[in-house]
Amino acid sequence: MRTFGAFRKTDGTRVYGEVRGNEVHVLKQPFWLGLEPSGENLSRPDLEIAVPVAPSKLIAVGLNYADHIAEMKRTPLGTPLIWFKAPTSLIAHEGEIAIAFPGHQTDFEVELAIVIGPPAKNVSVDSAHDFIFGYTIGEDISDRDLQKSEKQFGRCKSFDTYTPIGPFVYSDVDVTDLEITLRQNRGVKQRARTSQMIYSPAEIVSFASQNLTLLPGDVILTGTPSGVGPICAGDELEARIGDWPPLQNRVRNATQ
Repeated sequence: MRTFGAFRKTDGTRVYGEVRGNEVHVLKQPFWLGLEPSGENLSRPDLEIAVPVAPSKLIAVGLNYADHIAEMKRTPLGTPLIWFKAPTSLIAHEGEIAIAFPGHQTDFEVELAIVIGPPAKNVSVDSAHDFIFGYTIGEDISDRDLQKSEKQFGRCKSFDTYTPIGPFVYSDVDVTDLEITLRQNRGVKQRARTSQMIYSPAEIVSFASQNLTLLPGDVILTGTPSGVGPICAGDELEARIGDWPPLQNRVRNATQ
């Protein structure tokens, strides 16, 4: 398994690199565009973890775990359900989730996220893995009041800070059967295995590519298991997949 991320130096400069122990080997460009080293190696503890991706499109998949379909009182569609989230909703590890409407029910959803490598258009399921650079941990924060009142899901899930992601992106990793969990204030709220997904990452990438061109760095959230629930100011969320470092974020109310 190889580990990649985005980081900020003390002067605010943003760099992309491969994490090797306590060092970050800086790359000349974002890792999904190529792995040519810049020759600069930095101390990982001296760097701030930034949002590890910069997608042209942030795609979400719904109803991809049977237990979640049941808890949401929905029925399977027979194909993946996809929609778009605004890339401006992304925040990094240890960033603060700001609840846009504190009076609304706003839920957490932990998800495995796919990061696209080469451009993908009309790819088969069998070849889809050739177009996946790697994977990371994501959360799809969702305003349920708006979701219930509107037919489109874009607004209720696209407020600034509503897509925590990271801390890092992992390539050369098998995500077929990993434990996926979310803890709220240290209590486990969601726990499942990626093997329980109705549509695998390869099937999702193939399906999406039949309808639109996936570009390098695009991100696809693959759906959440059951156990979703509301957040409120002061909460601490910790999302884990397998033995990857956890994605940790605090919650506050947005300042209107």
